[in-house]
Amino acid sequence: MAPRARKRFGQHWLRSDPILNQIVAAAQLKEGDRVLEIGPGQGVLTQRLLATAAQVLAVEIDRDLCLQLRDLFIPAMATGQFRLVEADFLKLDFDQALIDFELERPNKVVANIPYYITAPILEKLLGTIRQPNLRPFSDIVLLVQKEISDRLCAEPGTRANGALTIRAQYLADCEEICPVPASAFKPPPKVESAVIRLRPRPFGTPAKNPARLSQLVKLGFSQKRKMLRNNLQSVVDRETLTAVLNRLSINPQVRAEGLGVAEWVALSDAVDTIAPANSSVLL
Repeated sequence: MAPRARKRFGQHWLRSDPILNQIVAAAQLKEGDRVLEIGPGQGVLTQRLLATAAQVLAVEIDRDLCLQLRDLFIPAMATGQFRLVEADFLKLDFDQALIDFELERPNKVVANIPYYITAPILEKLLGTIRQPNLRPFSDIVLLVQKEISDRLCAEPGTRANGALTIRAQYLADCEEICPVPASAFKPPPKVESAVIRLRPRPFGTPAKNPARLSQLVKLGFSQKRKMLRNNLQSVVDRETLTAVLNRLSINPQVRAEGLGVAEWVALSDAVDTIAPANSSVLL
């Protein structure tokens, strides 16, 4: 008997063949690719990944599902095409796991992840503004909550544009592949979903002081209804910031959501020249 979906692990089984096929297609897998799958669950997506001839390293926290996966993929495990790590991905020492299994580092990620830990998973995969992943994946294809997809792919000036948007878009190109209705799952979640693809890359003109950029983004979005010059008063006074915004051709009354990544970088560089790092604590 197959294990039931467990609420504490945020489990919802994707049952839509068209959506599963779109996930695999978005990853553009080929023989020789090495895929990290986070939370393989009952192995429905895993089967399709293995069918592309890619190698799959799966990380699953649920012990009962691990037993099922080992039985299901005995042939693939025997050839080394499929490896399974029973662990909490967020607590896993990934580099050590690769050493233990004598595996090459995966170059792609394809996964239906638990929605309640999306943000920390994204940070572990991408890194942060201050410390990007120095060995980035070429493609990250994830099934996420639609609200998160909207935020990751948001344009400047839209309500969805937030701190998560800026952090993600500074580190990667973000693209929504397709929406996914709740009816595609069993049990159905209470939210709509979407498939996204992230392609990590260095930002075109990186911030001169990434720690400063990280600080400003955090402060800027701390109270979204306030003007940016009010939220950043702990770093630079209103008058000075108004002058900086004017010099950058940015409306002095702008709110944080009105800026795109390039404008945040330009603002960070400008502020850093007038408010040295030791003049305030970088968050």
